[in-house]
Amino acid sequence: MSKPCIHLVAGARPNFMKIAPIVRALQADGRLAWKIVHTGQHYDRDMNEVFFEELGIPQPDVRLGCGGGSHAAQTGKIMQAYEDLVNAAKPAACLVVGDVNSTLACSVVAKKACVPVAHVEAGLRSGDMSMPEEINRLVTDAISDWFFVTEPSGYEHLKREGKDMSIVYDVGHVMVDNVLFQADKLKAMDTSGLETDAYKKAHPRYGVVTLHRPSNVDSAEALERIATVLRTVSQELPLIFPVHPRTRANIEKFGIDLGSNVTLMGPQAYMSFLHLWKDAVVVLTDSGGLQEETTALGVPCITMRENTERPVTVDEGSNVLAGTDPAKIIPLALDAIRNGGKRGRRPALWDGKAAERIVAILADKLL
Repeated sequence: MSKPCIHLVAGARPNFMKIAPIVRALQADGRLAWKIVHTGQHYDRDMNEVFFEELGIPQPDVRLGCGGGSHAAQTGKIMQAYEDLVNAAKPAACLVVGDVNSTLACSVVAKKACVPVAHVEAGLRSGDMSMPEEINRLVTDAISDWFFVTEPSGYEHLKREGKDMSIVYDVGHVMVDNVLFQADKLKAMDTSGLETDAYKKAHPRYGVVTLHRPSNVDSAEALERIATVLRTVSQELPLIFPVHPRTRANIEKFGIDLGSNVTLMGPQAYMSFLHLWKDAVVVLTDSGGLQEETTALGVPCITMRENTERPVTVDEGSNVLAGTDPAKIIPLALDAIRNGGKRGRRPALWDGKAAERIVAILADKLL
């Protein structure tokens, strides 16, 4: 008898970090078949052989090639392409991760084709409807068949929204599975070939910056606020900033001066970036995933946003939610530099075994 086959949907680079531990757990478990479906939402020339080797997973089985365009155009393209695939392949289940357009598009298509949907990272809510991700999360959770939550807030949101709690599973976090797996690999690696190694050797103490949210980088006023923070903080501690292409374009367009102690570099491969931030004195970011990864490794993190859909990183972890006012962010950053910052603890079930739990539950449901 052939094994039930699950589609593992990924659209953007961070999705693959979440899919990777699930693939490894499926390989180890052996009861289910799977196909990695890359929607192509982020067309990234760096997502080559090496990228997948780094994550310890095979190349995608299917590439839908739906990159580019507005939210609506992209979502529509993915839905059309994935509908053809679902009708031809008839998978036993569709597993989606996170909150990108691919998550929303493929979950809707699968559901209409009567294919059950498993949502990994379900129940996260920022309460901010101006975030496209928030809409994607809400729609996906409205139609999912199985919910895999990463933290207590996810469980509470789904309960409040009236979900059947017998299909909500608190499993831990696959992103954490991945960062622990990669950090172990990094210890055994010669890091001299990584792009960030030279900076680390030249700077025994440094901070790391990442910025990509439209609310922080798409207006001159917002970007100048963050620049004020970086100019001030970098007088006390050198900062390294792997710059998202859109952020770099806006820095140039608006003529923003970040000061001479902020070093800009291009976007980094996973291992190169992990090598950099894991030893940082402090991380200044507006990224969702990095809030969790820094918490997993106990690195002080200051989140430059007004809200977070990952409150466990603040309640228990090493993250501080600082808002976007320089008068609030700067003292927090300087405190981290001078006094060691917030180390927090790793939340319950963030133990590197989330993917094993997910696979065990799916095998139980599908066999």
